[in-house]
Amino acid sequence: MTQTAQALINLASSQLNNVILGKSNQVRLALTALLAGGHLLLEDLPGMGKTTLAHGLSNVFGLEYKRVQFTSDLLPADVIGATVFDAKTSEFNFRAGPIFSDIFLADELNRATPRAQSALLEAMEERQVSIDGESHMLPDPFFVIATQNPQSQSGTFPLPESQLDRFLLRVSLGYPDQGSERALLRGKHGRKSLDAMQQCITKEQLLTIQARVPKINMTDALLDYVQRLVAQTREQDLVLLGLSPRGSLALVRSAQSWALIQGRDHVLPEDVQAVFVAVAGHRIVGRRETQGDQLARQILNMVDVVGGVRV
Repeated sequence: MTQTAQALINLASSQLNNVILGKSNQVRLALTALLAGGHLLLEDLPGMGKTTLAHGLSNVFGLEYKRVQFTSDLLPADVIGATVFDAKTSEFNFRAGPIFSDIFLADELNRATPRAQSALLEAMEERQVSIDGESHMLPDPFFVIATQNPQSQSGTFPLPESQLDRFLLRVSLGYPDQGSERALLRGKHGRKSLDAMQQCITKEQLLTIQARVPKINMTDALLDYVQRLVAQTREQDLVLLGLSPRGSLALVRSAQSWALIQGRDHVLPEDVQAVFVAVAGHRIVGRRETQGDQLARQILNMVDVVGGVRV
């Protein structure tokens, strides 16, 4: 990657870190998802900065941004649009919904019914929506950020595995550290800094960087490591559902994107390890109450980079 592109990515990261305080790793993961051309699921309690992060990404990349609050009475047409009869022309015309944007924020996605949630499935996978037998292409780039409240909260509908699998990464922001929270309490940075953010990467530059991600080199030895990790997600006794082939591809693409953000043209084992939990945690289903993130960390600690599995 050229030094200019690396400088732009560093500038975007710096601006985002001024808004989302003390969460540099989560910011890098969000950039990883965007640059890899995937989608991002933010799971956390309300008020943790999920919506602020989505706003910040749209500001630094100068992308069109639309937000829909998902509720129990939301209909698919409220998201993707509908065919409307025009009395003047006596014709039916397609009226695009808010999903036709560069960055689409599905806020509190799991508060909507499965029917409304399903409106995103085709859009996230095929980058198009189909209405009345006609397909309508979504813009490029197209990036879905969905926020999700913990399932322990009332009024939530769990996302099915097919929906979760379409998110490249799942990230939790968590509580801020004491220093970051003090800065927020003093009115410094945080959401108030959104208006001060400046676009530092154009849409054309973003598309160029995204095209660079699949070209980041991964050696056969590193692909062996990836396959051993994936195999363990499918073979562990505590795991009911492991990574699908889509999940394997997500791990490779995320590691390539993470390496690119670090300024390298090749992937290291540390890059795979940095993204593994965010890629695998929401895809792994345990046989007991064990959470996917916990199982992913166990598997990461079990598999050696050079070969073999620790017992």
